[in-house]
Amino acid sequence: MNDVATARNPIVERLIGDTGEPDHIIKAARALGLRALPAIRQSLNEQVSYPIEIEVESVALSRMAEARRADVENDALVVAASATSPDALMLIADAGAIALLVSALFGGDPDMPVTPIDRALTSIELELASVVFEATAKALNGSGVRALSIKFPMPSAISGKDLKKLVIRDGPAVRIAFTLITPSGEGRFTVMMPQRVLLLHRGDAGADLPQEQEAEWSARFSEEVMRSGVRVEATIPLSRMTLGELSELFVGQVLEMPETAPTSARLSARRKTLFTCEFGKIGQNFTVQIIEPYDAGKEFIAGLVPR
Repeated sequence: MNDVATARNPIVERLIGDTGEPDHIIKAARALGLRALPAIRQSLNEQVSYPIEIEVESVALSRMAEARRADVENDALVVAASATSPDALMLIADAGAIALLVSALFGGDPDMPVTPIDRALTSIELELASVVFEATAKALNGSGVRALSIKFPMPSAISGKDLKKLVIRDGPAVRIAFTLITPSGEGRFTVMMPQRVLLLHRGDAGADLPQEQEAEWSARFSEEVMRSGVRVEATIPLSRMTLGELSELFVGQVLEMPETAPTSARLSARRKTLFTCEFGKIGQNFTVQIIEPYDAGKEFIAGLVPR
């Protein structure tokens, strides 16, 4: 019996990609998801009005046919093709994730609970799902000889009746589940990938590198990170207004700056305040002089003192 099974395994592996090595597959998939995670976070948070935290929730073996939940009609789904497979990636977002995206993209209050979507998704909501799917697929795709070679642009996300009619080619897969987290709630989106695609492009992702090679890659990765560009902004805290006062502002109105404005400027990058600064001028050019690192605790205490 064992001899028969051994003889049949290579045939099964060539046909459907099932290697019989679940630990190796899960390790490779987890490595892929964790490496893509920073790029997914960055791409998504550049487009929303308040930060969304994204984490890898779980990695597990699955089958491609399980991507579509039989009892749910308002999931959003897209199938991405690659140079080697018509279904290299299948990405699915639940209604909770889409509700969070709607709130974050259109300036909702991050502290107000998001209302769950229990109806068919609109075209705008499907477009938002496509934004997340595109960012995720590009991050997973990677570059160089180990890239997945995903074909961009991807098709639009589908839901409802179109999702029910979708024909899914079944086979062994790996499921990488991501969680979207904000104070207003949570949502989930999932990536399904055929095991044969994962092993073809990233089958060595879980392999241990020699110590000197690992150090070399770490140094190179750190160097690439340090060369990354970020937008730096200098702002002046102007004043506090009630919503009523804010609604009465009009074009051409002049707002008085406080006397301390030149010395209370803040230098920020990616919504994070870094330094307290002072505005100045050299010739015809405005300048910003860094005074001290920004102290959030000091700022909070100062806000409690009546002025």
